[in-house]
Amino acid sequence: MPMIVSWKLLTSFLILNMFFSCPYSSIFTIINNCHHTIWPGTLAGSGTPPLEPTGFRLEPGQSAKLTSAAGWSGRIWARTGCRFDASGIGKCQTGDCGGRLECDGNGAVPPTSLFEITLGAGNQQDFYDVSMVDGYNLPLVAVPRGIYGGKCNATGCLSDLNRSCPKELQVVGGTGDGYQRRVVACKSACEAFGLDQYCCSGEFANPTTCQPSFYSTIFKKACPRAYSYAFDDGTSTFTCKAYEYDIIFCPSGTRTKKRTVAPPPPQIEQPYEKVRCVVSSSNILLPFPMIIILLAISLSRHL
Repeated sequence: MPMIVSWKLLTSFLILNMFFSCPYSSIFTIINNCHHTIWPGTLAGSGTPPLEPTGFRLEPGQSAKLTSAAGWSGRIWARTGCRFDASGIGKCQTGDCGGRLECDGNGAVPPTSLFEITLGAGNQQDFYDVSMVDGYNLPLVAVPRGIYGGKCNATGCLSDLNRSCPKELQVVGGTGDGYQRRVVACKSACEAFGLDQYCCSGEFANPTTCQPSFYSTIFKKACPRAYSYAFDDGTSTFTCKAYEYDIIFCPSGTRTKKRTVAPPPPQIEQPYEKVRCVVSSSNILLPFPMIIILLAISLSRHL
């Protein structure tokens, strides 16, 4: 009798282990295709660990990899026009996060183009989008790679909205290097005017009463797949199951030199492997089926 119990427990443990102990994590490859330096920032959602580092410098043509925990959720964006001292204290013209190089739990000050994602637990789908709800500062495209199954879509905004931004939404700044002042970001109507009808708040806090506005329509026409206002879910939220997401800033920029990997901090680059997890009976990998068969035969002999 004790032998029967032990085989039952072992069989149950192995089956449960195959179905539930193989979590998926993802790699976020952040690519600077702009002709100027950017300072990516990250913010983890409630209950998920921060990506490390939470902020860093990325020169033109460089890329950096951030490894997420399974089930991670949060935002990734790029800051522009930043100046930091040796201790990492400073300020950015757009996307600033607490006046520091590392954001450390601080979100982006609008207006900022955002990549948002919630990684699905186990074999559940990831939900992701590119949002202009908080305004716009840079073109941004997110491209899933290494798909586990099914179909995935790229999303984002290729257009330079700073060039077509209405005057009342413009944020004007300079590079600090002797260049002429120019439009560096485009506010959302919510931030510019603070009215409930633009912010989808108060009596407009539902998809029936909060409809696209004149200003959100400008964003939507320029960036059809990106969020343009709070209830723009139907054409702006995408699902996928991928082990890597390329997050490309200034995707239409023309780079003349080969992309390089960013220098330290070393946490930017983390080695990874593509792990194939057993998530259903239809894709069990050998030798797991044989183990189950042998265990079942052994168990039947003790019954």
